[in-house]
Amino acid sequence: MAFRQALQLAACGLAGGSAAVLLSAVAVGKPRGGGDADARPPEPPAWTEGAQPGPSLWDSNWDRREPLSLINLRKRNVESGEEELASRLDHYKAKATRHIFLIRHSQYHMDGALEEDCTLTPLGREQAELTGIRLASLGLKFNKIIHSSMTRAVETTDIISKHLPDVSRVSTDLLREGAPIEPDPPVSHWKPEAVQYYEDGARIEAAFRNYIHRADAEQEEDSYEIFICHANVIRYIVCRWEATGRCHHPVGSCSERRGPNAAPSMCGS
Repeated sequence: MAFRQALQLAACGLAGGSAAVLLSAVAVGKPRGGGDADARPPEPPAWTEGAQPGPSLWDSNWDRREPLSLINLRKRNVESGEEELASRLDHYKAKATRHIFLIRHSQYHMDGALEEDCTLTPLGREQAELTGIRLASLGLKFNKIIHSSMTRAVETTDIISKHLPDVSRVSTDLLREGAPIEPDPPVSHWKPEAVQYYEDGARIEAAFRNYIHRADAEQEEDSYEIFICHANVIRYIVCRWEATGRCHHPVGSCSERRGPNAAPSMCGS
């Protein structure tokens, strides 16, 4: 079954003004290729040096947690053969699914002189309230909230957390807004300096590697985790999965997709 066809639309309509994406971080493989043969490949950012360019097969070890990669085959008992290998593979295989909610902060004042001045607008606070109410109404046992340390994300988290009082929260600089990768084709209204791509790209890639991965083998039950961050961070995470290009996250939109044991996608609304 094709990569996109494996995805099933679970729901769409999370209340509030914050954009939201739901994905399950356990992936299956797929041959990757196609596209316009004559298209010029984009220039990779400096921090991706060493990566293999061009179309390639889906990397089943994308998060470096693929069971076979965790086994030292040199120590394999040749007498017990495949039975021992299968047993060891089961030991490292993920037994649960991580459900990850990516939520963009609510509307904020964009004319602040400092980042700390970019607080939520009255509408933004209402959006966060509605999002918190909707999340609480889902009846899920959320494990934690991980949020950007920027003011607008912190304030959004403060409001949502009132509706999820028993859920722990963690602040991180890795999820701060930034310019992860230069858009191709270029856009006229947004042109960060090259050094910003270099610095922000490495940081947001680090966020992806730290937080977006399949469940550990020790995890017995499905988990539900909320990430409250920014449009470019969410774009990067989704496109890092799909490698298809740019996505648009206007305030007030919502997207939600899940595919059990499949890579995630996103729908615009």
